[in-house]
Amino acid sequence: MATKKMSAKARVAARKQRDKWKNKRWYTIRAPRHPWNFKQIGETLGETEDHIMGRVYEMTQQEFSGDFTKMHVVLRFRVTEVVGQDALTTFVGHAHQSDHTRRQVRRYRGKVDDAVDVVSTDGYLIRLKPLMITERRVQTSVKQAIRAKSAELIRAFAAKSTYSKIQEAMLGGDLETEISNAVKVIYPCKTVVIRKSQLLQVGVVTEKGPTLDEIHAEEARAEAEMAAKKAAAIAAAESGEVVEEIEEEAESSGDLLAAAEAMESISEKADGDGAVEESTEEVSDESEKSTEGEDDLMKLKKAELVEKAKAAGVSSSGTKADIVARLLE
Repeated sequence: MATKKMSAKARVAARKQRDKWKNKRWYTIRAPRHPWNFKQIGETLGETEDHIMGRVYEMTQQEFSGDFTKMHVVLRFRVTEVVGQDALTTFVGHAHQSDHTRRQVRRYRGKVDDAVDVVSTDGYLIRLKPLMITERRVQTSVKQAIRAKSAELIRAFAAKSTYSKIQEAMLGGDLETEISNAVKVIYPCKTVVIRKSQLLQVGVVTEKGPTLDEIHAEEARAEAEMAAKKAAAIAAAESGEVVEEIEEEAESSGDLLAAAEAMESISEKADGDGAVEESTEEVSDESEKSTEGEDDLMKLKKAELVEKAKAAGVSSSGTKADIVARLLE
């Protein structure tokens, strides 16, 4: 009896555990307002807003910007605010995949890495870790000179830049290019990258860029335009298919007048579609030329058929069947 009670309790507990999924809902993860304009970067499940606060979402830079040369760079965003169904994030750093970094180091090359803490103009404390690979092995003194030069340039750049500008320069490659140009006078480097960055302390949040409501309105407008284009393309394709079917049926049955009426109704529904109107006019012209059927023409005398053939501009030679066939063509 006790076993049955325990199993019943276990089933109830399992049922309650499964029912938790019904309470969860999808949240749209968005990149920071500046400089990424609340770009949609993913989705996450959560029961309440508190459950997704602080979550860290990772994605490659290739997925973020579409740049295939950055497929080894992993971006990290932390959820800091939830507004409705939108989870707003802060960029907390990036890192190069370890296997890609290992492939850069080869025998008879020098490896120079460093960790530099900088403060942006808006108060963000960031740790940047540059990596420089020289073309040949170098002495320790040369490595120290390269390390000091890169650190000096990074601190000078951060001292006059906001956090968003540092992000753009770091992920876009501008900062790496400046470091490469600065250290090549000491010794030429084969590779210069910022292999890792970390946000250590948050500063003043900027209010630049469009608001979330403006982004929602723009996305709704873009979706409406896309839906309208798809509907127009589908309608045009369907109209073209219907026109071809009616023309084929008219040619096989010879009932051109009924085909003309069907084509006129299609042209009215298509709101003046040029292709449908032209095909309608062609079918209606053919129906006006031959309103009489084959049975009616066969009832006429050959002399009358000859006169109709001359009026229609076709040959009047041969039997009645031949003349009727020419009139119906």
